[in-house]
Amino acid sequence: MNDMVDTFLLVYLGLFPIVNPIGAAPIFLGLTRHCTDEQRNRLAARVAFNSFFMLLGSLFAGSYVLEFFGITLPIVRLAGGLVVTAAGWNLLQAGDDQTFGEQEPKPPSEAFYPLTMPLTVGPGSIAIAITLGSQRPRTSLPNLAFLGGAAVAGLIAIAATIYLCYRFAEGTFRALGEDGTDVVVRLSAFILLCIGFQIMWSGYSGLPRMAG
Repeated sequence: MNDMVDTFLLVYLGLFPIVNPIGAAPIFLGLTRHCTDEQRNRLAARVAFNSFFMLLGSLFAGSYVLEFFGITLPIVRLAGGLVVTAAGWNLLQAGDDQTFGEQEPKPPSEAFYPLTMPLTVGPGSIAIAITLGSQRPRTSLPNLAFLGGAAVAGLIAIAATIYLCYRFAEGTFRALGEDGTDVVVRLSAFILLCIGFQIMWSGYSGLPRMAG
């Protein structure tokens, strides 16, 4: 039982700071300002659903997939950081030609890109999930099944947290008003841009140096 609790906490607490649904909520709100409340709520559920399965695949099969294609984690960080940087830049520039309020509502077609990948589950989250999965202990099959169930429970808790933070993002920032929300979104977009550069730098630093 202690091992199951430890596994649950390891997965949840290991992924929560990287996924950071609280910090991503204003960006989610900015990217979905053109949606109706019903569409935004549906997007929040779909993003949580997609995030769960992306993390689940990364946790249990990510290391094998990377090994099969000969891809290293530094390359994942480098390529993923580039995607995060592009998403941050696009959000930072959004609204220069037209304001959020002037856009017509659209159907929720952004659930996977960019809302799930890379906003919610980015290269950092994938790398952490792969690392956690590659460090699974060698133990008996029944015990391994229990630990796997605890890990899945940790991912479910992460997905539930994502849904709650995104689902109530509008209510949270309604008190800020239009101008205040726009300021928060712009600042969050700039932070996302910086995070993208940081991820790319981390990937570049992890690449093996060519022999001179």
